[in-house]
Amino acid sequence: MDAPSLKPESLAAQALGWVDETTRAISPPLHASTTFIRDTDNQYRTGRAYARADNPAFDQAEQLIARLEGGAQGALFASGMAAATAVFQALAPGDHVLAPKVMYWSLRNWLLNFATQWGLRVESIDMTDPASVRAALKPGQTRLVWIETPANPLWSVTDIAATAALAHAAGARVAVDSTVATPVLTRPLALGADLVMHAATKYLNGHSDLIAGVLVTRADDAFWQRVKTLRVQLGATLGSFEAWLLLRGLRTLYLRVRCASASAQRIAEHFARHPHVEAVLYPGLPGAPGHAVAARQMQGGFGGMLSIRAQGGEAAAIATAAHVALWKRATSLGGTESLIEHRASVEGAGTPAPPDLLRLSVGIEDADDLIADLEQALARAHR
Repeated sequence: MDAPSLKPESLAAQALGWVDETTRAISPPLHASTTFIRDTDNQYRTGRAYARADNPAFDQAEQLIARLEGGAQGALFASGMAAATAVFQALAPGDHVLAPKVMYWSLRNWLLNFATQWGLRVESIDMTDPASVRAALKPGQTRLVWIETPANPLWSVTDIAATAALAHAAGARVAVDSTVATPVLTRPLALGADLVMHAATKYLNGHSDLIAGVLVTRADDAFWQRVKTLRVQLGATLGSFEAWLLLRGLRTLYLRVRCASASAQRIAEHFARHPHVEAVLYPGLPGAPGHAVAARQMQGGFGGMLSIRAQGGEAAAIATAAHVALWKRATSLGGTESLIEHRASVEGAGTPAPPDLLRLSVGIEDADDLIADLEQALARAHR
């Protein structure tokens, strides 16, 4: 079949259907070389000179992710942070940027403690409220609006289409951290975003065994070329083996995300009215703030991430995490194994995470087993 007619599940499963021309191998070779031969007439007709800029190990994963997102090009980075910060570094000193108050903690810290030192004017707002976005935009000065949806660790939801319309009217570019939604559930570029970012460490890879990031652009424009130049100049490129592992993980992306989303929905519904749970934060619950927006822009599920607030405060939350057996007490998210974490302990002062909050990354284990394990942990914590 012609590749353009294939559904994304098929494209991901077969990694665009590429076959190595030399060996006819289905799994791609691992390109470890850092340098490439120059032609006798001093040209590089392969287009490759040095792996920091021209690594063939990147080609298949970059093109696959760009295809899944409906973008013009993709670019792999050494980490999600490297990908995200490259977007801000491509701006000019004095540029005004809007970022959500609730967002990935490491990037928030970088924006407030480093980006501002470089001259960016960073303003944190409630990105879930279009009125707040409209009021904060400075036409001719705001150059970037950064969206994260659902936003870690409260899983608040931003209307991408509405925010993009406001931003574009003010002359600003829109970038979306879609790490949690993945292209399985949301395609930000189709909703008006200019760039989409993933911490590919998480769901895109899905096996908790590599650090990677990726950006996809809607258009191959001057700003995108600046981002790609920064990637090379700052050395923020991925290793060949990591790119190979990422492509392996992408093949099961749709299966993993759909499984995790279905289990997360069951877990959220089960504990929504639990006597030892103060609240469940999950956009898939009908009463959750942003549920209507999430239902509109997330297709096929609401993601594998949720948080629960334990009855009894911080002590009860930490005790619950201490008593799990199947869930693993570890940071990160998006892997095959389910993880639990007391997020306020990680983020420290200034965190938006309440002290009674436990962040849950749902894996692909049996949902009944995950529910039973949380049940016994909550019961033991409240004895």
